Amino acid sequence: MEIILIRYDRMGIKRVVRERCNKLLNVFLPNEHVKSVFEVSPSKLKELGIKGVITDLDNTLVEWDRPSATPELVEWFKEIKEQGITVTIVSNNNEKRVKEFADPLGIPFIFEARKPLVRAFKRAVKEMGLQKEEVVVIGDQLLTDVFGGNRSGMHTILVVPVAQTDGFFTKFNRLVERRILTWMKRRGMLYWED
Repeated sequence: MEIILIRYDRMGIKRVVRERCNKLLNVFLPNEHVKSVFEVSPSKLKELGIKGVITDLDNTLVEWDRPSATPELVEWFKEIKEQGITVTIVSNNNEKRVKEFADPLGIPFIFEARKPLVRAFKRAVKEMGLQKEEVVVIGDQLLTDVFGGNRSGMHTILVVPVAQTDGFFTKFNRLVERRILTWMKRRGMLYWED
């Protein structure tokens, strides 16, 4: 990562602040970013030694107000399963919402996960019987999915949100994320199409 050295005094105070800022923002930097989950290739994951996927639900897999999976998503889950990869949905949403989506697909889930806290990520890895190095986290939010996945030591993949509308708390997160994404784009850390 490029560190810009700008000195305003003999002590280099601006440089120290910039370095700390870079280190701090690295926890929000995804390992990969794609336009949708459909760009995440199950065969590529298997080649990389990935055996598990932790994925968010709302605005990652489907719109936050869509009750069930689309046919394309059902097919993507089928391909993941054919590669021998386990999937767990980890969502901050309530049990009813997550259960109604996950049960028809036969996918295990963790609801009210309180992301970005790491407990739910660690629980998902443990329930899958895997090591964190064998798992990727897929989500649409820097402040919950990517931050939590990075703090848990997992490979993170940021997707463009499926819908342009969000729930109340997510709207606030999106404002903060916009600033972080803009900062990363300006420094060439992330290439993203709005």
